[in-house]
Amino acid sequence: MSVGAPRALASSGQKPITEILHPLSAAEEPLSVTVGGDKEMGLTNGTPVETSSPASTSSLFNRLQLDDDLEADVRDPYADSTEMRDLFVTVDDPKKHVSTMETYITYRVSTKTSRVEFDLPEYCVRRRYQDFDWLRIKLEDSQPTHLIPPLPEKFVMKGVVDRFSEEFVETRMKALDKFLKRVADHPVLSFNPHLNAFLTVKDLNKRQGLALLSKVGESVKHVAGGYKLRARPAEFCAMGEYLDTFNQKLGTIDRIAQRILKEQSEYLTELREYGGVYSSWVGSEEELRRPLEGVAGCVTTSCGALEDLGDNMSLDFLPVLREYVLYLESIKNVLRKRDQSQAEYEGRLEAAILRKQEDRTPMPLEVEKCQDKVECFNADLKADWERWQSNKRHDFKQLLTGMADRNINSYEKSQAAWESLITLLQDKQTEDKTSETN
Repeated sequence: MSVGAPRALASSGQKPITEILHPLSAAEEPLSVTVGGDKEMGLTNGTPVETSSPASTSSLFNRLQLDDDLEADVRDPYADSTEMRDLFVTVDDPKKHVSTMETYITYRVSTKTSRVEFDLPEYCVRRRYQDFDWLRIKLEDSQPTHLIPPLPEKFVMKGVVDRFSEEFVETRMKALDKFLKRVADHPVLSFNPHLNAFLTVKDLNKRQGLALLSKVGESVKHVAGGYKLRARPAEFCAMGEYLDTFNQKLGTIDRIAQRILKEQSEYLTELREYGGVYSSWVGSEEELRRPLEGVAGCVTTSCGALEDLGDNMSLDFLPVLREYVLYLESIKNVLRKRDQSQAEYEGRLEAAILRKQEDRTPMPLEVEKCQDKVECFNADLKADWERWQSNKRHDFKQLLTGMADRNINSYEKSQAAWESLITLLQDKQTEDKTSETN
């Protein structure tokens, strides 16, 4: 193989990174309306617009889900079909273990597969957090050119002090399940021998582990720090800028969401006290018993709806934001390793060219290996980037749609409660007029 400028990689056919819309700032499609004649009013995609009455919230939500299903194949070319998958993993059933030395939580890891690499079609083992951490470290060492999904924070999540609380354990279990599913769905990571051992071996010996380290991983691990990158390719520069912007957006949303949760908690305390006043008032105003009890009941319903809204934000919304913040760090780590490989290749190539000019020695084989390593990094990182973008679009669409649905349900509960109070007050007024007439 001749050595010169790095070989160009085949295009994946995807849009340039600079043209990818930010998930939280996507432009809305304009509303196209035709008025007059026999033509119906409609959106740009041909969906008719009903003008006689506003659509119900449930119909709008169902339509959004239907559109999502119809367009999934077009928008997410890397989305895996369930029919094509042959490895299914689940993390559930957390259990607390108490011993004289330590207290810890284990999770059941269930596996179903038809792959020949597995001796049995089904496995069930128990793993603790440090086992998942061991797996991720092994994947990073043996697959340095690939993006390894992040694990949840090891110790404390925001707003949670007791790591053995039901809320903390449930949140961590969901995060570990998502991590393992992402690894199992990856076309390369899912065939890693360390994953096989993690899913099948009853007693995982992490100290000895599996003495597996790919040649690429070994060479990347020993890249000399003396090489300096001249210029990162434009597409990877755009990738880094995108990550910085996305990270800033997620950080801002997280900070504001934390303030909203704090203010909601304070408001909830005041609202409960407010409802209690009406409940205690009933004892001294017998004639107003029903209206006062109605108001107290409405306030209680509003408190429950607001509390559910806060719990959903803490348990569903914020963990996804934190996962993607950690994901960004993982991508940046792969980018740094890619840059190190490119810097090593450029340094060795320059030194080889100088030697060739001096004594006409042939180009060393190590330069060709460095070039192959850089191209491997570029190809794997591009493929994982596209897969990550696809997963991100799906996750944030599901996250924001769910958030909208929960807000609608919360306000509908409060609205229904207060509307029932109006009916009660009207009935009370009618009864009073009737009694006065008699």
